[in-house]
Amino acid sequence: METGFGGVLRKLAHKRMMNRWARAARDADKADLDRLRGQRARARRLRHFLDELIYKSETRLALPMIGSNSFYKPHGCDWSWRPELWRGPLANPGMSSVPSKSMLGEEVTLFHDCEGSELTLRQLRNRREQDLAPFGLRMDVFRFDGSFLSLVVDLPHGAVDGLKRRHVLRMDTIMELEKPLEIFARLNIKHGPNTEQIVRELPLHEQEVMVEFDLAYTELNEKRVEKAWVDLIFEGPEMNQVILRDLTFSRRTRAEI
Repeated sequence: METGFGGVLRKLAHKRMMNRWARAARDADKADLDRLRGQRARARRLRHFLDELIYKSETRLALPMIGSNSFYKPHGCDWSWRPELWRGPLANPGMSSVPSKSMLGEEVTLFHDCEGSELTLRQLRNRREQDLAPFGLRMDVFRFDGSFLSLVVDLPHGAVDGLKRRHVLRMDTIMELEKPLEIFARLNIKHGPNTEQIVRELPLHEQEVMVEFDLAYTELNEKRVEKAWVDLIFEGPEMNQVILRDLTFSRRTRAEI
């Protein structure tokens, strides 16, 4: 918002310009033809810049808002989260020939055992109408001579604060693949010297790509929970491009029977 003397002057100048064009439009039926011809030429030049401004502003304003944490949360949800990579711009948006244990942002780490890395990671701006996340992640895999490739997402403290065996953790994602690929999600929860693990295959053939981790089937020591993370494991990723348009997590308590 403009304030001060300079802002007042700009508002007055804008008002005078609007009044001048409004008067020209009203008098166009009876204006001198030479004058009207000049006004038409100026109006066309002005319209060119106005159309460009309107197009660019509507394009930008239609994009998902940076920092947005808007996404579906199941009934009874007591914690939800979208990692920063999908929420806001990173200082370093990408890298190539990515070595193992490289981090993109503070929460996502790439692991692999390739001798020569031919992988790239890049944060991209989501522009589709259906996207709720402001940003996405593109991973390009060319020649792959390793035996495993995974993206590790470190969950924040809120995910394990008060975590009980009656909880169900849910992961939702919007994903695009250049060609079919098997992808698994593995939840890891460290409690004392032990780590509980639950593995789920992502249902990529379904419209809603979602997996749930029911902690009732674990030996979780609720009093010693320290941290949690999720591995996204890609099987046979060579010569493929994977775009994660969104990645969100939520937690709810299971309905009592």
